[in-house]
Amino acid sequence: MVRSTQATTLTFSTSPYFHDRGQHGTAQPITERINPHSRPIVSYYFPQGVGAQHYGERHPMKPHRLSLTNALVMGYGLDKQIHNIYDPRPATQEELEMYHDHDYIEFLSRVTPQTQTEMKQMIDSFNCIEDCPVFADMYDFCRMYAGASLAGARKLCSGTTDIAINWSGGLHHAKRGEASGFCYVNDIVLAILELLRYHPRVLYIDIDIHHGDGVELAFYQSNRVMTVSFHKYTGDFFPGTGKLDDNGSGPGRHFCMNVPLQDGIDDEMYLTIFKTVIDDTVTAFRPSAIVLQCGADSLGCDRLGAFNLSIAAHGECVNFVRKYNVPLLVVGGGGYTIKNVSRCWTYETSVLVGAEIPDELPQTVYDAFFADSHWKLHPPLTGKVDNQNTPASLKRITMSIRNKLRFLQGAPSVAMQEVPPDLQGLLADEDRNGEERDEEKGTGQAGQIRNDRHIGRGEFFDADDDNDADDAPPSTRGRRGRGRGRGRGRGRGRGRAAAAAPVEGETSPTSTPNADDGDDAPAPSRGKGRGRGRGRGRGRARARGRAVAAAARESTTTQETVDGSTSATPTETPTPVEELPTPVDAPTPSDAALPRFGSKGTSDAGKQDDKQMDVDSDTAMEIDDD
Repeated sequence: MVRSTQATTLTFSTSPYFHDRGQHGTAQPITERINPHSRPIVSYYFPQGVGAQHYGERHPMKPHRLSLTNALVMGYGLDKQIHNIYDPRPATQEELEMYHDHDYIEFLSRVTPQTQTEMKQMIDSFNCIEDCPVFADMYDFCRMYAGASLAGARKLCSGTTDIAINWSGGLHHAKRGEASGFCYVNDIVLAILELLRYHPRVLYIDIDIHHGDGVELAFYQSNRVMTVSFHKYTGDFFPGTGKLDDNGSGPGRHFCMNVPLQDGIDDEMYLTIFKTVIDDTVTAFRPSAIVLQCGADSLGCDRLGAFNLSIAAHGECVNFVRKYNVPLLVVGGGGYTIKNVSRCWTYETSVLVGAEIPDELPQTVYDAFFADSHWKLHPPLTGKVDNQNTPASLKRITMSIRNKLRFLQGAPSVAMQEVPPDLQGLLADEDRNGEERDEEKGTGQAGQIRNDRHIGRGEFFDADDDNDADDAPPSTRGRRGRGRGRGRGRGRGRGRAAAAAPVEGETSPTSTPNADDGDDAPAPSRGKGRGRGRGRGRGRARARGRAVAAAARESTTTQETVDGSTSATPTETPTPVEELPTPVDAPTPSDAALPRFGSKGTSDAGKQDDKQMDVDSDTAMEIDDD
């Protein structure tokens, strides 16, 4: 009889499958499936069998919390709101050795509870004692959670997902060559190394109550990874690191941020300092990817923690980071009151997928774990520990963090390195002409003192290899004529005048004979004419300007050759004009650079040229077209 009563009240097999909740409600699962394009893509990683591992009977680390978390996620129907759910492959030994030493990984693969006696010396050297015991399938357990973090990092690098969730990861204490703090393989470091293959800067955020010393040590001298850890620090609290003054070293100096807190910090204080520090860090560092470690031992009532955070405040930290819309890898971490850990990570899963879930828990096979809290998602967890943090201490921490961030002169990247002098660049600088040097001084002065000969595109070409040369005697380049540019830009321009004259016996139908055909006409030294120019500056004088300048020079030549004789008329046969020395009144290069239009020294012959500049002969047009 006694045995029957004991069997009815004590054994799990005779208890009901689901507890009768009475007046306490039950959450109904979400049935609506997610639209693939409605919100950021979320991938969920849960290695099968990872929750069946066991550290030991009295060990505080319980991988079984992962099974509770996954059951609640599926019970709420969040799997309908998750785009992709994966059972990732275990990490290979080569992937684990991307960070860890070969000897250490070899040891993990060989040690078992049956061989630990004969491997006692190696167990001590690799710190697999007390906190990190040797248990069955330990190596397989490490490969499973590390493989899930690596799979999420690869998805983020490929751009096929925006948020990757792996609650089995986040073991942030493991070192390169030894185990530490319940952690054997540092999956976070492996994932960050994978992210650095594609992303130039990665921000690591740790909200575990313990300092993330393993990740900080791995990237202590790197400026491509910034580590920000919010943790309890008293000097003797595990792991004993994470002082406010720890800055990093070498290139990683000022890329290591620690926020040491005291016992009992509440939601308001924690969220205030968290949002302030993270916002300043993201603004200064501008990460291209973020890894968020969500250790749940910072919750109130944790078996090893001493904070007063609620599940809602813990989830608000996750939501704040999510809103930056940066590729995000979310991993687990600490947490030793498994019923609260599973609640917390389930709620944060709903935050990451953007779904609202009720406060009542869904019915699962693990209802017995939540009976004491009446199957609520947000049980009261705060107020259990006195708050030893003050606003003054938090302000001092915030100011110290901001002073560190002031040393970041721009967001660093792979390309931000000291560039050695470029010999080719120095040689190219010496080969620059005066015009290119002037342009560096500014567009206002560029071209004002140019005195080099310049032939624009479309101007005539009279070299030996001219394909368009006529059979007629080649015309000699005349001196520069100045004219008012008319046409596109309608600007002033200086053009090259061509010594061109009509063929003997031909008269332009629009030409006007001189009033005194036989009188000597004084040849002006400067001919004014309207020519087609391309805007302001060194424009091209077109046909009319060239004809006027040519007639003027021809008249000058005739006057100098035959003293007192009648000047040549436009109908006379032109002779090739040899290039003459510069007359006294001809414009010098400096004068040509600074044109003076409308000068008072224009003679009457210049006015006569104004009549001639409207002459538009066919020969002149052909020269202009060439």
